Amino acid sequence: MRDTIGYGNDADLIRWADDLQATEQGKALLNALFGNSPYLTQSAVLEPGFLRDLLADGPDATRDKVMEGLDALSKDLPTVADLSRLIRVAKRRVALLTALADIAGIWSLELVTEALTTLAEKTLGLSAARALTDIAKRGAFELAHPEDPQKNSGLVILGMGKLGGRELNYSSDIDLIVLYDAERMRTENPGDLQTHMVRMTRNLVKMMDERTADGYVFRTDLRLRPDPGSTPVALSVIAAETYYESIGQNWERAAMIKARPVAGDIEAGEAFLARLRPFVWRKNLDFASLQDIHAIKRQIHAHKGGAEIEFAGHNVKLGRGGIREIEFFAQTQQLIWGGRMAQLRIRPTLKAMDVLVEIQQVARETADDLHESYHYLRRVEHRLQMIDDQQTHSLPEGETELDHLAIFLGYEGREAFAKDLLAHLRQVETHYAALFGEDEKPEEAEGNLVFTGSEDDPETLKTLRDMGFENPQAVAVTVRGWHHGRYSCTRAVRARQLLTELMPALLGALGRTSDPDHAFRRLDTFLSHLPTGVQFFSLIQANPNLLDMVAHILGGAPRLAEHLARNPVLLDNVLTPGFLDTTPDSAELDEEMDGRLAQGSYYEEKLDIARRWANDRRFQCGLQVLHDLLPPADAALALTNLAESALRRLSPWVEEEFRQAHGHIPGAGMVVLGMGKMGGQEMTPTSDLDLIFIYESSDPNACSLGRRSLGASQYYARLSQRLINAFTAPTSEGILYEVDMRLRPSGNAGPMATSLAAFEKYQEESAWTWEHMALTRARPISGPHELAEKIMAIVQRTLTRERDPETLLRDVADMRRKMEAEHGTDSPWEIKHFRGGLVDIEFLVQYLQLRHAHAQPEVLRANTRSALDGLRVAGILSDSVAEDLIRAADLWQALQEILRLVVEGAFRPERLHKGLQEILAVAGGVERFDLLEDKIRTLAATAHGHYMDIIERPARALPPKE
Repeated sequence: MRDTIGYGNDADLIRWADDLQATEQGKALLNALFGNSPYLTQSAVLEPGFLRDLLADGPDATRDKVMEGLDALSKDLPTVADLSRLIRVAKRRVALLTALADIAGIWSLELVTEALTTLAEKTLGLSAARALTDIAKRGAFELAHPEDPQKNSGLVILGMGKLGGRELNYSSDIDLIVLYDAERMRTENPGDLQTHMVRMTRNLVKMMDERTADGYVFRTDLRLRPDPGSTPVALSVIAAETYYESIGQNWERAAMIKARPVAGDIEAGEAFLARLRPFVWRKNLDFASLQDIHAIKRQIHAHKGGAEIEFAGHNVKLGRGGIREIEFFAQTQQLIWGGRMAQLRIRPTLKAMDVLVEIQQVARETADDLHESYHYLRRVEHRLQMIDDQQTHSLPEGETELDHLAIFLGYEGREAFAKDLLAHLRQVETHYAALFGEDEKPEEAEGNLVFTGSEDDPETLKTLRDMGFENPQAVAVTVRGWHHGRYSCTRAVRARQLLTELMPALLGALGRTSDPDHAFRRLDTFLSHLPTGVQFFSLIQANPNLLDMVAHILGGAPRLAEHLARNPVLLDNVLTPGFLDTTPDSAELDEEMDGRLAQGSYYEEKLDIARRWANDRRFQCGLQVLHDLLPPADAALALTNLAESALRRLSPWVEEEFRQAHGHIPGAGMVVLGMGKMGGQEMTPTSDLDLIFIYESSDPNACSLGRRSLGASQYYARLSQRLINAFTAPTSEGILYEVDMRLRPSGNAGPMATSLAAFEKYQEESAWTWEHMALTRARPISGPHELAEKIMAIVQRTLTRERDPETLLRDVADMRRKMEAEHGTDSPWEIKHFRGGLVDIEFLVQYLQLRHAHAQPEVLRANTRSALDGLRVAGILSDSVAEDLIRAADLWQALQEILRLVVEGAFRPERLHKGLQEILAVAGGVERFDLLEDKIRTLAATAHGHYMDIIERPARALPPKE
C-alpha cells in the first residue's frame, strides 16, 4: 500500500500504513479497496491523511467532522472558486468514508444513503446561497436575509427520487426541480424574474456538476420538472401548479411522493408541496393510477421472450425483479390508498412498505422478503458504482468482470454470487407479479419501450431501431411530448392512460409500414389535430385490428388522415359490415342524405350535416381505393354520384331558406348544369364543381311573391349565390365543395344565373369554340325535369351543328398551343398538362365530337373513356388508336385519383416514401414503382403522337388565316 499511495517521507503515515497491513482485517479492507475500485484508489491517493484519520477515528466521527466543516462555510460564504474546491473535496472524502464503512460492514444501507443525502443537501444549500448572493448583487432582487441568503428567498429546490427519499446511491445523479415564488421575492422588475432565476439555476448547476481539477460534486438533472422539453430550467410556482393540476401525469404523481425541499427557501417549498397535495393524493380510491403505472412498467418489460431474469448484463434497477419493481410495488399502493390514509404519505420506500403492512395491504412475509431483496440489490448497485464512480446499474457481461464484482461483494466467485442474485430477483418478480398480474403482455416490441421521465432510454432506442425506425430519438422525444399533454387529445388523464397501454402495439403497426418514420410523423400530425383522445384510443384498444388500417392511412393518405383526425368516430363506421366492400348508388345516397338532413333542426346545422356526410363518404371511397378494393374509374363515378346527391338533396333546403325572405316565382324554375369532371363523371377526391345555373320563367316580367320581392333575373342570381355559399362557406366541418362558375356564358363577366333564352342565344351567336368543347360534358344535375330537357335540347342542337372543318381545327389547335405555352411541362407526373396527358386526350375527343356530331350524334358522350369508345364504334377512330388512347386515359385517371388522395402540394417522386410508391405501382399496373415512369412516358408519347396526327399536323398544313 505504501508504494501504491506514495506517502513519501511522512514517517507517521508510513508507520500507520505498515500497522494497518499487519492485521487481517486491515489487509482485507485494503485489498477490497485497491483491488476492485480505481476510483476509490484514486481518492485514497489524494487523501492519505484523511484515510488515516478515518481509520483511526471511525466513519461516524469522520462524517460528522466533514459535515461540520460544510456548516461552517455557510457562516462566511467563500468565493465561487473557493467554494467549488471545498465542496468537491468534501464530496471526495464522504465518498471514500462511505465506501469503506459500507465495504467493512460498519454501516447499514440506511446510514450509507443518509450520509450521501446529507452531503447533497449541504453542498446544494451552499451552492444556492452563493448563487442567490451573486445574482442579488447584480440587482435582480433584494435578499430578505443577506446573512442567510436562502431564508425567505422564494427559491424552491425540490429533491426528487432518491434524494427526496434520503436514499441516494453511491454515484447517483441528483434530480431537482427548481421553482421560484415571485410573491416572496423583493424586486422592482418582476417581469425579469424568470430570466434572473434561469441564470441563477444555471450557476447553481455549474457549481454542483462541473468537472474541475478537484472532480465534481453531484451530476445534476433538472428534467423531472414539468414538460422539460418546452419549459425553462426554473419555473414559477404558479406555472408548476397549473401544469400539475391540468395535465400532470400519473408517473409525475408517483415521482412527487418523494419530492422534498432540500435547499433554498424550505418554507416556500413546503407550502408548494402542500398546495400540490390534492394532485398527488386523490381522495377517492385511485385504481386508474394502478393501471397507468403498471402500463408504464409493462412498457419497460415489453418483450417476446426477451428481458427475462438473467445474470450477466442484468440491470438490477430496471430489469425484472429489480429495485424499480420494489419501488413500484410501494408507490402504486401509496397512490391508491394515500388519499385516505395520510400515514402512507412518506418518502422512503421501505418505510412505506412497513406502513402498508400496518394497514393490512401487504403481508408481513412479503414486506420482509422485499426488505431483504432491496438491501441486497442496493448493495450490489453500490459495488457496481464504486468501481469507477459511474451511474451504472447493469452487471458486466464478461466472466472475468463478473468474478471481480463477486469478490468485491465478498463472494469467492461468480457462481455463488449468481445463485444469490437470481434468488432475490425471482423473489421480487414473484411478489410484483402477484400484486399487478402479468397475464397481459405487449405483443409487439422485442425489447424495452419506456417513454416516461425526461431522457432517452438506450434500450428503448434500440427497440425502436429494431422495429424499423431510422430516427428513434425523434420518436422518443415526440412520444414524451404526447405524454406531457402538448396536444389537446392527450391532456385528459384517461387519454394518456390509454395511450400508454397502446404504445407498443401502435408503434408495432407503424413499424410494419414501408416507411415507419414517415408514418410516425403523420401520426404526430394526426394527434395534433385530434380534439380529444379518449374516444379514439378506446376504439383502437377495443379493436386492435384497426391499428394496421390507421397506420396505412397515416403512412399513405394525408387527406384521409386529416379527415380522420377531425372525425375519429369514422373508425366506428369502418367496423360495420360492408364498409370496405360496398359503394352505394345514387338512389341510396339520396335516401341516406335526406335522412341525415332531416335530423337538422335549423339551416346552419343542415349545412354541417351535409359536410359531415359527404366527408365521411369521401373517406370511405378513399379507403377503398387505398386498399385496392375500388377501381379508380369506379371511384370517379362514386365521387361524382356523391357530389350530385349533395347538390340535389341540399338544394331544396337552401331554396326553402331563400324563400322565407323572397318567396317564389310562380311558373319559374332553375336547373343546375354540371360541367367538367362532374359532367363527365370523372371526379377525384379534390375536384371542385363546375356549374352553370339556368332558369326559365313563363312571365319574363314576373316578380317573386315574398316579403322582399325580386325580379326573375335578380331572384335567380341571388339564389345561385346562396347555393354556392351553401357549398363553399367554411363551417366547423370545413367546406362541402369548391364551386367554379367560369364555364357559364361570358365567364366571370356574365350573370351568376342565365335565362334559358339568353343561354340559347349565347350558344348560337357568341360562344367560342372552347365553350362548345366544354359543353360536350354538360349534364343536368338538379332542377325541374322539363326545364332540364329544354336545356339539353339546346346543348344537342349546338353540338350537332355542322361546322367549318378548317375553322374548328384551327381553333382547337390554337387553344392547345396556348395552353401548352402557359402550362406545358416536361414532368411526366403532371399528367394533366404533360404532352400526351389528359388535356391532349380531352382536346382530341372533343374536337372529334364537334367535327362529326352533325352526322353521327351518338358520339356525344360526356365521359372521356366512353366517348373514345363511341368514336371507335362510329368508325372515326381505328380500334388500335382508340385502344391506345383508352389505355392512356385509364392510367391518367387511375394515377390522378391516387395522387389527389395521397399527395399534398407539389408531387416530387424523389421524396416519395415507400408506401406511396407501392400504392402508385399497383394503380399503374406495374410490379415496381421505378417502372412506372417509363410506362407513363411510353403511353404519353403514343397518345401525343395520335394528337399530332389528328389535330396538330393537319392544323399546320392549313393555309394561312386570312
